[in-house]
Amino acid sequence: MLSCSSVFYIIAEIMIQPSFDFQTLDPETVLDSLWNTGIRVDSGLTPLNSYENRVWQFSDEDRKRYVAKFYRPQRWSLEQLYEEHQFTQQLAEANIAVAAPLSFHGTTVQQAEGISFAIFPSLGGRQYEIDNYDHLEQAAQTLARIHQVGRQHLFHHRPTFGLDEYFHQPLALLQETSLIPAALKVDFITALTKLGAQLTCMWHTDWEALRLHGDCHPGNILWRDGPLFVDLDDARDGPAVQDLWMLVSGDLNEQRVQWDILLECYTELTEFNINELSLIEPLRAMRMVYYLAWVVRRWRDPAFPKAFPWFEEADFWMRQIAEINAQTVLLQSPPSLMMPQF
Repeated sequence: MLSCSSVFYIIAEIMIQPSFDFQTLDPETVLDSLWNTGIRVDSGLTPLNSYENRVWQFSDEDRKRYVAKFYRPQRWSLEQLYEEHQFTQQLAEANIAVAAPLSFHGTTVQQAEGISFAIFPSLGGRQYEIDNYDHLEQAAQTLARIHQVGRQHLFHHRPTFGLDEYFHQPLALLQETSLIPAALKVDFITALTKLGAQLTCMWHTDWEALRLHGDCHPGNILWRDGPLFVDLDDARDGPAVQDLWMLVSGDLNEQRVQWDILLECYTELTEFNINELSLIEPLRAMRMVYYLAWVVRRWRDPAFPKAFPWFEEADFWMRQIAEINAQTVLLQSPPSLMMPQF
């Protein structure tokens, strides 16, 4: 059952966050804010792919390249942004390859017309190869080092992975939205309710919380003679397995091999609680539901209808119902992933 504070949070999300669309963040405002940091911008602004925030690459008069990230207001507080930056800087100080924000005028968080932003060095790299075992080995070792730092203390202001944020709040939002075709709404909510019942049975807290990257999919890893981890925007406390499971793909046999490699290399440097493996499918289910609610929550931002034109189509929601039902069956089935022999 949702608490009163959770209900208030959901209402606030519905009423406030979706209306923000970055329309006030014009190029002149962006350029002025960059000059105010002391950087002499000597190029145009090249937009980089980001829906949640607005991100541009640019060069200064010395041809040094930077990336400016303007954070979506009302998502993170200043304290939460600082915690992300502090964590990233701690990782960089430990000689871990991450994209850490730069400090200007004694702070990493700048302001432009009420919008917080940060500037990062532009760090190029090749794409992380999901089928390259050498890449997987080095990514596992680097994640182990990230988690060693993450275990030193927890976040004070950022949230912890759990069912409230990643299922109950999204469910409440999806129940209210008009984006789901009316003819499919009952079937969709019924499927979500069954999934939620199974998630509640399977979610456990037999794990040690630590500070995580939080969104560690292959797209957030670049390759520069080793893995470079970028975009810690979703950093929060949670189980170590959250930063591992999205690096595994392919059929069941391929997944078993990848998990053996991943955990063998990871545990060479730090411990891993084997009980966390039972959270893989619940975390996958929570990510599915959270993603749908995220698009709904941002729909009033003009960038979202343009980027997701199929989101209101019946075929899309029929596929979601089928995938949610399949995930519920998977959660009810005996674990298909055998104990890795790492």
